[in-house]
This record gives sequence, structure tokens and C-alpha cells, in this order.
Amino acid sequence: MNYKRVEKFLNFDYVVSCSALAVLIIVTFGAVIMRYFINRPIIWGEEVQLFCIVFVVFFGAGAGFRTGSHVAIDFLVDHFPPGPRKVIEFVIYAFSIIILAYFAVQSANFAAQMYRTRRTSEILDIPYFITYAAFPAGCVIMIVNYTLSVLIRLFGKGETE
Repeated sequence: MNYKRVEKFLNFDYVVSCSALAVLIIVTFGAVIMRYFINRPIIWGEEVQLFCIVFVVFFGAGAGFRTGSHVAIDFLVDHFPPGPRKVIEFVIYAFSIIILAYFAVQSANFAAQMYRTRRTSEILDIPYFITYAAFPAGCVIMIVNYTLSVLIRLFGKGETE
């Protein structure tokens, strides 16, 4: 298997979330300058900011699952012996995957509804289904990344990268 190709695919969430964050910062900074110093507000800035925030959150969450940066309270679990700890971690993993899969299906249905109705944003005419599609895509990325990190943690020799 070509691991470099897989690694590039796994870093897709970093690329999307970091790019969206960069655009968000630039647009927000520009909007402040335009509004308060030049007295000419950027009227489309809010739509771009909303779009970017959604992509930062959902694609960044996938990266957080891969690196183990998500919020976890594992104080109690860490005090169990290795055998029961693996079972508890697997049960937590199973519940998380079920919830993420449910969210992915429901949000995909909602994004499909936005696609069917052809709704667009008011100023830039950005189709809403693009914004809403970030949620199911992020859920799928979280499922893949969480599965990989759990497999490596529970059955691998090393730690997740």
C-alpha cells in the first residue's frame, strides 16, 4: 500500500480547515478595517464568515479525532487494568461511531433537501447545500479518523501520530 497517498488523503481535513481559517481571518480583519476606518462595510463578509466557520469546525473536528485532540475525560478509565480499559475504550468508540453515523445520515438528508430546493445565500448566491454538506463530510472524516486512531491505540504497537 502506498502510505504517502493515504497520508495525503488523511491531511485533507487539515488543508480544508486551515484554508477556511485563513480566509476567515482575512475577511474578518478586512471587514473591521473597512467598517471602522474607511466607513465602507463589506456586505458579503458575513456570508463568507459563516461558510468558513462551518468548514473550520467540521473539518477541524476530524483532524482533532485523528490526533486525539478532542475533549475526553479519561481519568477513571486510565485507572483500570489494560484488559478492561480496552473493553471500555471500545464501548466508548462504538457509541461515538453510532452517534456520528446518525448525525452523518441526518445531516446528509438535510443537505440533500437544500440541494433539491436550490436555496442560495442572499448576497453571494452560494448554494446552501455546500455549507450544509460540511456536516456529513465532517462526520465521515471523524468516523474514519477515530477508527484509525482506535485501531492503532488498541491493536497497534505504537501511538497515533
